[in-house]
Amino acid sequence: MNATSRIRKNYALIKLKKLVIVSLLIGFLSSFLGVVLKRITEYYENIFFHQANTNSFFLVIFPILGLSVIFFLREFLFKKKENKGIKEIFESINIKSKNLPSYKIPSHFINGFLTVIFGGSTGVEVSTVVASATIGSVAQRKDNVFRQYKTELICAGVAAGITALFGSPIAGILFAYEVISKKVTRAFLISNLIAVAIAFGLLFLLDEKPLFTVNITPWHITAIPYFILLGILAGLNSVYLTRCVLLIKSQFSKIEVSYHKIILGSVILTSSLLIFPQLYGEGYHAIKMIFLNSNEVPLTFTLIFSCVGILLLKPIATSVTLASGGDGGIFAPSLFIGAFLGLLVASILNGYFNADVIPANFMIIGMAAVLSASIHAPFTAIFLVCGSSNNYTLFIPILVVSLLSKYIAKTIYPFTVYSFTPSLTK
Repeated sequence: MNATSRIRKNYALIKLKKLVIVSLLIGFLSSFLGVVLKRITEYYENIFFHQANTNSFFLVIFPILGLSVIFFLREFLFKKKENKGIKEIFESINIKSKNLPSYKIPSHFINGFLTVIFGGSTGVEVSTVVASATIGSVAQRKDNVFRQYKTELICAGVAAGITALFGSPIAGILFAYEVISKKVTRAFLISNLIAVAIAFGLLFLLDEKPLFTVNITPWHITAIPYFILLGILAGLNSVYLTRCVLLIKSQFSKIEVSYHKIILGSVILTSSLLIFPQLYGEGYHAIKMIFLNSNEVPLTFTLIFSCVGILLLKPIATSVTLASGGDGGIFAPSLFIGAFLGLLVASILNGYFNADVIPANFMIIGMAAVLSASIHAPFTAIFLVCGSSNNYTLFIPILVVSLLSKYIAKTIYPFTVYSFTPSLTK
């Protein structure tokens, strides 16, 4: 081996060692951020939601207070820059000279936390994704060797963050691939596998429990036609969610005075919460409550009215939250909508057609189906929902329904809230 070959081999080894070390660091920081944000948000959301349930006056106060605090933080602490969600990551990856600034870590962390605990009808998933992507973005700027791995290191942060939230390393890597990178390189595999391994190890050390505790019953082949029906409805609901977010954001952008947006958004959000308190925050508290009693819920007019109302109002409440300055995305809303859609479909099938289907199974499948259709990432949705319930019994029907719902949604409307830009429709 000549001198030139030895130098090249040594340089490649040095790059590999540095990539491994920085991936370890990104994986720990991103997953730790995700766990902390998830835990404190859940803790304080429960406290605030309990107060709001006890006294409806808080449902009037909390939304305008939360959006106002976020507005002032943005104006005086975070450089007057609005958080654009995952689109910020796309801009950073597609434009070499554009990086995610380090203040995006506290900005998304704090604003996402405040949005949810004060009743904003969204979740902290996108806040975690952008904050953890920023960790990867900052890391790649610290050494010239890492600049060629910009996309890979951003994806490593994202994958670790998703793993921390839902307990599924596979979902973390798939989300980084399906939504962010859309390509696999050797560096992508090394950095992302290391990052999610560290994240999963941290979850094990902290004894993190699955997001949802569900009693899942094995499925029967006779339920396949009903699953297909659920997939079609999930695709339609996801299009409604996407169109709501895009339309309401567009309309709110025409309001020039920021505080007018906050007031209008608070009025709409408060009205929604007064009708259906289940719309408060992430909505996971409502999903968990239904899972406990799903097989005992009788079909009544109240149940049908509540489910239909929630399916219609949740996309509006989410859209208004985001358009009026809240920080978040459509992960939690998609899971929420899917759960209630699954409950509604199963209840109607059992009540009117004696189908004898299992509501909890339909809720799980519905969650994956709506998420798949909303973000056009079926495999992420499959492993994320299975991971969050720590059960793969329904893997095959979830796979079929998630692929079907994505196809339905993409056929009707080819964009997601992440991929849409006004220029694409002109």
